[in-house]
Amino acid sequence: MNSRERVLRAIHHQPADRVPIDLGGTRQSGIAASTYHRLKQQLGLSSPTRVYDVYQMLAEVEQPILERFGADVIGLNRPDVAFGIRNENYKPWQLFDGTPVEVPGGFEPVRDEAGDLVLLRDGEPIARMPRDGFYFDRVEVFPGAAHVPLEGYQPPRLTDQDFLHYAAQAEALYQNTDLAIVAPLGPPYELFYGLGTGDFEAWMITLASEPNYVSALYERLVDAWLDNLRRFVDAVGDRVQILQVNDDFGTQQSLFLSVDMYRRLVMPAYQRGLDWIHRHTRMKVLLHSDGALFPLIPSLIETGFDILNPVQTSAAGMDPQRLKDQFGRQIVFWGGSLDCQKTLPYGTVDQVVEEVSRHLRVFSPGGGYVFAPVHNIQAGVPPENVVAMYDTALQFALPEAF
Repeated sequence: MNSRERVLRAIHHQPADRVPIDLGGTRQSGIAASTYHRLKQQLGLSSPTRVYDVYQMLAEVEQPILERFGADVIGLNRPDVAFGIRNENYKPWQLFDGTPVEVPGGFEPVRDEAGDLVLLRDGEPIARMPRDGFYFDRVEVFPGAAHVPLEGYQPPRLTDQDFLHYAAQAEALYQNTDLAIVAPLGPPYELFYGLGTGDFEAWMITLASEPNYVSALYERLVDAWLDNLRRFVDAVGDRVQILQVNDDFGTQQSLFLSVDMYRRLVMPAYQRGLDWIHRHTRMKVLLHSDGALFPLIPSLIETGFDILNPVQTSAAGMDPQRLKDQFGRQIVFWGGSLDCQKTLPYGTVDQVVEEVSRHLRVFSPGGGYVFAPVHNIQAGVPPENVVAMYDTALQFALPEAF
């Protein structure tokens, strides 16, 4: 069974020859460049560490590493993954901790008086990395927080060049690898969390007090999403197996919004896009949303999301056995490997192996599971723990093998 077949069986709730594995297939299942660099050193690889996502400082995972850890997934990303900076003309750079990396040529942060790194667009700051930090925080104000006037407002759409890129890359990945392909293509802005970037409090007030405005804004955003989806499907055909949508509905302890508010405002907008995807394509839709989502999961399933990532088992109510028992036949779990806030960075190798093994025993039976980190592997994680995490999954014996 090859990687693509293995993932397809998992996302159709069928057992495979082993648990499918994701390392770096999405921008939420990747690895910090500094940790990746140390991992390569431990494995005896000396190639330059390339940063493909300068927002989160994520490393481009190379073929030898994908093969070493049995990765079954690869991402189909835009050429300008973050901040409109194209991933080309790479040049040497250095992270705050001294890690040597390569970054895109258009990545030109400036250092302010405090030593922070600031990215500018037209002279205005759009993102900031605190001194000795590990990734950027966005500071530009997105449409919901800005309460954009809707008369004449047109959300950004992908360009002709974007679709030419998608067509060429989808063909290359499909023909030259046997990996399952994941493409992030949600609305132009995350309909809940992303719209509040820059002033989340202002957006939450708008969400709660101006439902007509919110619905009208959502309609325009979904119109743009549908335009992009139609052109994307024309470009890639059946080569992409999974479409990814990002939105964050949960905190560590609870939901950001009530289930009722999600169902009244957010759900109809997402449903409009997902209905089109399911009617016109064979792609499964992966939702990336962190946090304590348990009360919302029935509504997410009803919305049309097929896969849930990252399955933050350390958040309130997100017990693995409870998730599998309640929803394991209705939605695919993608992630849920172990506590990536405590066990992975601070635990011993034995503790990593024990927790990963325990979660695999819960999530893997009957398919419906793809193994991945619970969000990106952060800076400072010991490379031996990364090895232990993936080797445990790679060697895990399925109770119902294909």
